[in-house]
Amino acid sequence: MIATMNKRNLEWLAESVKERYSYNFTWLGRPIIQYPQDILAMQELIWRVRPDLIIETGVAHGGSLVLYASMLELIGGPGEVLGVDIEIRPHNRSAIESHSMAKRIRLVEGSSVSDSIVSEVRARAAGRRTMVVLDSMHTHAHVARELAAYSPLVKQGSYVVVFDTVIEDLPAHSYPERPWDRGNNPKTAVWEFLQSNDRFVIDREIESKLQITVAPDGYLKCVKD
Repeated sequence: MIATMNKRNLEWLAESVKERYSYNFTWLGRPIIQYPQDILAMQELIWRVRPDLIIETGVAHGGSLVLYASMLELIGGPGEVLGVDIEIRPHNRSAIESHSMAKRIRLVEGSSVSDSIVSEVRARAAGRRTMVVLDSMHTHAHVARELAAYSPLVKQGSYVVVFDTVIEDLPAHSYPERPWDRGNNPKTAVWEFLQSNDRFVIDREIESKLQITVAPDGYLKCVKD
């Protein structure tokens, strides 16, 4: 029964990618470009972890940043969201910076794996309970570098969430105009990372609960400092 459900879920996901399903949704007025199940999972994790800082690589329209900021607003305290992107388009920056949740959002423009950006992010994270979300360039090499750079900022009980690991499970050439594909994507980077890092484990409970997710094997829980 479970195997049949998983097969059907993946078939539906593959079709939904073709139809750009994730582009249907907004959070507090900003396009979020995520599946509803993963949105729900992220609010559960934020409420559970109660981080002081959420770092997200990949800003797009800012919907995810606003989601995380709104959760931190509900929790209270000084929680902040740091969005890193190699290009933050002016209209998106303007919309994010004028949003009611802007007081909890900081934007950093530049490559998430450049030495200068990594140094800046590490400085901002010093002494803060941190959660990391990786959702920028989806090639194996890029995600591997992000994991190496940002996973040390996450301590026991918190998470690194790697989105779009589902690329490995979709039919080959599902993204013909992108540099990633089966064998070269966030999931292959996660698998490689876990082979040499014993601080993180895949949180299988989240994935099995969601059934439909773009982040299979991507919810990584830190189990030791």
